[in-house]
Amino acid sequence: MRKSCKVFATGFFDLLNSGHVAFLKEAAKYGELYVGIGSDVNFERLKGRKPVASEQERLYMVKALRYVKDAFVNSGCGILDFLSELDRIKPDVFVVNSNGGNELKKQACESRGIEYVSISASHSISGETAVLASETQYNSHCEANTEPTAQILRTECANTAKQDFANTSRLPYRVDIAGTWIDQPYVSKHGAGWAITASIEPTHEFMERGGMSTSTRNAAKKIWPFELPAYNEEMLARMLFCFENDPENTGHVSGAQDAIGICISGLSRHYYDGHYWPEKIETIHDDDILDWLEQHLCVVPMFPRRPGCSVVEGKDITSDKVKDLTDAAARCWDAIMMKDLETFANAFRDSFNAQIAMFPAMMQPGVQEHIDNWKDRALAWKMLGAGGGGHLLLVVDKIPSGTIPIKIRRR
Repeated sequence: MRKSCKVFATGFFDLLNSGHVAFLKEAAKYGELYVGIGSDVNFERLKGRKPVASEQERLYMVKALRYVKDAFVNSGCGILDFLSELDRIKPDVFVVNSNGGNELKKQACESRGIEYVSISASHSISGETAVLASETQYNSHCEANTEPTAQILRTECANTAKQDFANTSRLPYRVDIAGTWIDQPYVSKHGAGWAITASIEPTHEFMERGGMSTSTRNAAKKIWPFELPAYNEEMLARMLFCFENDPENTGHVSGAQDAIGICISGLSRHYYDGHYWPEKIETIHDDDILDWLEQHLCVVPMFPRRPGCSVVEGKDITSDKVKDLTDAAARCWDAIMMKDLETFANAFRDSFNAQIAMFPAMMQPGVQEHIDNWKDRALAWKMLGAGGGGHLLLVVDKIPSGTIPIKIRRR
């Protein structure tokens, strides 16, 4: 580090991640680092959307980094929003990411006798690199163009960014293992019991309308675009449940098991007794049990639930049928704790049979054919979520080819 030198870097640094930190760490090797933060106004002007974090929050986080001597919000607008700050700081070196530089920035430095340095972001230390790369490419694409074409390109960039936004999200999915439907009060009022869910890593991009709680996951992206925060997991689940289910909405309420399955790591069971939120939640993080489950559960895609499909049409909910559902879920949990595969498979199958006894419309045309394809290779099967299509979850002795293994999310 050349401490006698002043170094300047600039950017928006929205959703500060390890790629940003790695870039600033590298920039600080050239001397005392000063950072200009793009304002909220300029962010929206260039990107066509508001930043996730406000300029004051972004400023606070960047200033807190030990590599940064000082930081401030740039006072200008456009791709050279930092010129006033550049003239005030009078740096010796101006550092850009190799994907974020452009000729205008270079010319601004040359006219002031400032050394222009472009560094690579390839040293980024985690999976955030992909996020940083897509964000940086989006910035440089938009910034390198001037009116009148810039507005068209910003629209194109915004659409690309939205796709990148979805593809890089590390939010979990959930699989429901047993007791599905008990989280709806119109079911649990006939008999209380447990639902069992597991939070799984996004190792695969599962189809929409496929029983993997993608609608709740999409709602979660609006709060936490890339990953869940390190916070009390049950509180996160409550927040997500309330966010997704508007109190003014008199229609369908998403079951709490979706939010719980996404937000609470490991294997969970939650007890429902006539209310939307469970009375209690129990969670298992024991690696032996979770490893065992991963060895015996896998997912098979079928087809998305068809538009207009109503799985609640013709429902027949009775106390006896709900008891069959809750008894099966209790036996599933006990079998998992004992790592008893045969008992688990039998209880798993009974739970699914109890579901379709109450909601026969889950078995839409084409579902049985997919089940029949796996009957000889699986010990038990069920449709994930509300059914009507989507994915099958199989209990197997060994994970067969043509299926998707699951990775249960650890703490």
